[in-house]
Amino acid sequence: MEAARKARTNLAPIPMECDADFLKVVGELPRELNGTLYRNGPNPQFDAPGAHWFVGDGMLHAFHLENGRASYRNRWVRTPKWQAEHDAGRALFGGFGRKLPGTPASVTDDGGVANTNIIFHAGRLLALEEGHRPTEIEPGTLNRRSYCDYNGAIAGPFTAHPKIDPITGEMMFFGYNAAGPLTPALSVGSVSASGVVTRFDRFEAPYASMVHDFIVTEHHLLFPVLPITGSMARAMRGQAPYAWEPDKGAYVGVMKRDGATSDIVWFRAESCYVFHVMNAWEDGSHIIADVMQFEEAPLFPHPDGRPTDPTKSRARLCRWSFDLSGNTDRFTQTYLDDLTGEFPRIDDRRAGLQNHHGWYACANPEVSMFGALSGVVHVDGKGSRLGHYLLPEGDTLSEPVFVARGPAAAEGDGWLLAVVWRASENRSDLAVFNATDVEAGPVALVQLGHRVPDGFHGNWVGAA
Repeated sequence: MEAARKARTNLAPIPMECDADFLKVVGELPRELNGTLYRNGPNPQFDAPGAHWFVGDGMLHAFHLENGRASYRNRWVRTPKWQAEHDAGRALFGGFGRKLPGTPASVTDDGGVANTNIIFHAGRLLALEEGHRPTEIEPGTLNRRSYCDYNGAIAGPFTAHPKIDPITGEMMFFGYNAAGPLTPALSVGSVSASGVVTRFDRFEAPYASMVHDFIVTEHHLLFPVLPITGSMARAMRGQAPYAWEPDKGAYVGVMKRDGATSDIVWFRAESCYVFHVMNAWEDGSHIIADVMQFEEAPLFPHPDGRPTDPTKSRARLCRWSFDLSGNTDRFTQTYLDDLTGEFPRIDDRRAGLQNHHGWYACANPEVSMFGALSGVVHVDGKGSRLGHYLLPEGDTLSEPVFVARGPAAAEGDGWLLAVVWRASENRSDLAVFNATDVEAGPVALVQLGHRVPDGFHGNWVGAA
């Protein structure tokens, strides 16, 4: 059943690493696009019984664009887990640290799989997944250098979604399960633009939760603790370590960026789940955050194993509002659109400040492929659609990444880069859109001879 499902989608891993120095370009690549789009996602080296797709080995894909030409390279992230399994010629772990029979006691997967995001900060290219330390990558070769703990200044899990302040260059991060697996402790910290850790603290959340993303504004940090709950007791019984428990309610902790964790104020609202935040900003005594909100969490069951409702397990653009004046401890949730979507992005030069442009991958409401992302949406600062492009039926699209035309370009003036799977040909293109005219379709397609499996996140790193 699982193999048949993967055969109809783009989830299955690819078995090879390769280099392609000269890729065919349909249309014309903008000459201002000089740099590399890095993408990351699960690509398990071996099938492991019962392993969730989320825990597959990380594979990096790099599209290098320069003077109208394009090249490509992909590599597995050679974590200690990957290397141990490669040497053994088989899977040794079933996910979430579970060893398979016959795995030597000396072999661990404490370093994780580095399969979720890849960012560039303070001269380091870092492959990230939220359960472990960052993994430093050599930009040209995609070779793994080492784990990065900033000379011992941080410890424990590190988010796959750190936020970089566009004004100061500071990178803010957090980690859940900070006191050990399936615990309610969170860490919070920051790294200066020069790569020095300037803060690292821990605090207790209302309950153990999978906290995939967080929210940063000019003066505040917000931590969504939402009811995909972690339970060691469940895990010890052989049940799902993470499950959907809506009775726990939704909490968001708000703290000042220069404040103490002891001063966090917890706001509450109706149960929901959010994997990804588009952006947030301050408006007087209020904080406004645009997120992709699910009524019920997808991919994870209820504690008794029942699936969640698929009609409610779809994300839509939603606006959260927090009143910091002390009048209420509730935050409001207002859907801005009914279109199913995920992977929201902005012009990162507006991160933490009010944005007037945003983009996300969306589903086609006319096609029965529930959950498949097959288009891109451009919205304004109020969440209203400015443009909407859908791929041919069956094709799917990854997270769209914005690239500015230049450092002085106006907000939104640039391109969107997204990897597209061509279902009928079973291969992928890198699609380049004019960011403010997505309805016109791609201005250029970089064509690969193989497919890039569905993954999670990526970022553009401009040429030095």
